[in-house]
Amino acid sequence: MIIPVILAGGSGTRLWPMSRELYPKQLLKLTGNHTMFQQTLLRVCGMDNVSEPLVICSKKHRHSIARQLRDVDVTGYDMVLEPVGRNTAPAVATAAIRVLSIDREARILILPADHLIEDEGAFRQAVKAADSYASEGYLITFGVVPDSPETGYGYIRKGQPLEESSGEASASAAYRIERFVEKPDQRTAEKYVSSGKYCWNSGMFMFRAADVYDELERFSPEILSACREACSRGSSDGRAFCLDEAAFDACPSESIDYAVMEKTGKGAMIPFSAGWSDVGSWTAMWEAGEKDMDGNVIAGEVMARHLKNSLVISEQRLAAVLGIESCVVIDTADALLVADMQRSQDVKSVVSALKAEKRREAFCHEIVYTSWGTVTEIESDEQCAIRRVCLLPSKRLEFVSPSDGRLHWTLISGAGTIKRNDSEVAAEKGVFLEIVGESSVEAKNTGQEPLVFIEVCMPGSSGQHLAEKDGLY
Repeated sequence: MIIPVILAGGSGTRLWPMSRELYPKQLLKLTGNHTMFQQTLLRVCGMDNVSEPLVICSKKHRHSIARQLRDVDVTGYDMVLEPVGRNTAPAVATAAIRVLSIDREARILILPADHLIEDEGAFRQAVKAADSYASEGYLITFGVVPDSPETGYGYIRKGQPLEESSGEASASAAYRIERFVEKPDQRTAEKYVSSGKYCWNSGMFMFRAADVYDELERFSPEILSACREACSRGSSDGRAFCLDEAAFDACPSESIDYAVMEKTGKGAMIPFSAGWSDVGSWTAMWEAGEKDMDGNVIAGEVMARHLKNSLVISEQRLAAVLGIESCVVIDTADALLVADMQRSQDVKSVVSALKAEKRREAFCHEIVYTSWGTVTEIESDEQCAIRRVCLLPSKRLEFVSPSDGRLHWTLISGAGTIKRNDSEVAAEKGVFLEIVGESSVEAKNTGQEPLVFIEVCMPGSSGQHLAEKDGLY
């Protein structure tokens, strides 16, 4: 049995301002009608001998991930929540520990949640080939046959084919791994591609859970020990399993490439060509997009004049772009990026600067997703915060308001009840409610449609907005 393990904990900072810490690129619809995470899910659904997926994600993304699973009708899954990010080796170790408790012969297919694969048939063929080798004890990585000298990817040099009796390797053959190499400069990348001996490192793997567990114990015992502790001290919370924070925080942060694959003698690579991209920058997004006759990739309401070889995305308003070439223009509701295409990798430094200044734009969008619905910030300053709050059907919102704040709710659609201490009122269009002083508040959606209200929140003497102080959002 193959168990897909979807690694959905990345932050995607190079795709800011669309991708943000609390709503990163794997949760966005960048290349189709589904998000990157949903595309990864659907890619493995229906494959032969594949079981329900194991999703490993950040605790911060739990509710967004759960919502996206529901949206594509994936109801059978296992979810593990990481309290902190620790790279791919601890994630793989955690997956192996959980799978071994079910089936020692199971193979785990490690898939980053934010990759684009255009040819799903070629991908499935590569997975089928990998399964046969993984069943024999090999630790398989998938190498992408390069079609250009990319400097943004790591490379793998292939050695001899595992099956040499026929003289030539088959199309689905696996090769011994001669070595991993870091992201090269342009000249070196050109040499790699022209040699035909190198593949891009896709970050996708397949192996038996027992085999990768043994190799982790041999080469990275500190990681395995910390993950065992995090699992044993973890706890279930509804549909998710939460790793113990203290134990997982103490785990070394390493990639599975460095922790195991570069050291093991059991490693092998299957090359494949399937229109793969990690969509790791705006340049990669432009390369993967459908271009017009001037080489532009355009999405949203855009007026383009004398524009060439550029990427322009406008989410909410008209963007007029005139007389530029090889540029990136990304316009969202609260942030605008304009960059030279060749400098798109530097967006990460912009995000770092925003985080240093503790700017909200580095962490979240105007819309924040919660377990019970969404909160859209309309305006916020030191005097008040105005938000649109959407409570989903059958959901409830409960909190205790502080003694020094003031909250106004105006109901604009939906049906439900609002209870303040021992007093309850019907929640329907036009109802106005004022909450002053310390109160126990419960809003409940009893209808079939979202319960929507406008919230005006004025801070108390602490200077914090009521909702911020209570930690609701």
